Amino acid sequence: MIKITGNIWIDESEVKEEFIRASGPGGQHVNKASTAVQLRFNVDVSPGLPSDVKARLKALAGQRLTGDGDIIITSRDSRSREQNRQDALDKLVELITKAAHRPKARRKTRPTLGSKERRLKEKSVRGTVKKMRKKGADE
Repeated sequence: MIKITGNIWIDESEVKEEFIRASGPGGQHVNKASTAVQLRFNVDVSPGLPSDVKARLKALAGQRLTGDGDIIITSRDSRSREQNRQDALDKLVELITKAAHRPKARRKTRPTLGSKERRLKEKSVRGTVKKMRKKGADE
């Protein structure tokens, strides 16, 4: 089991790993060794995630989310397969942790009387400046 928060856990069997060849420089090692990892996690079938967390996770995943509801996370930064695997898993846990955080609801507020008066005073000052400009151009 992978612990996300105090009450959210996901089973390791829900995360599918595939090792692929990394791109970029590295010579013979990068051309022969499959050290990059691609993690797949299906959001829809995960029993450990509440429905509100699933909805926020789908929104946060963006382009990493496939049509089937899989989140694909790739890591190819290290030469080590195990380090890339751990890095991709950390990225997944971080993404789910972000989705588990419920955003604070916004409360509507009204402008204060003082702020309304300051705004109106500033508007009148700007209006008089513009009127003065206009009169000066006519003469």
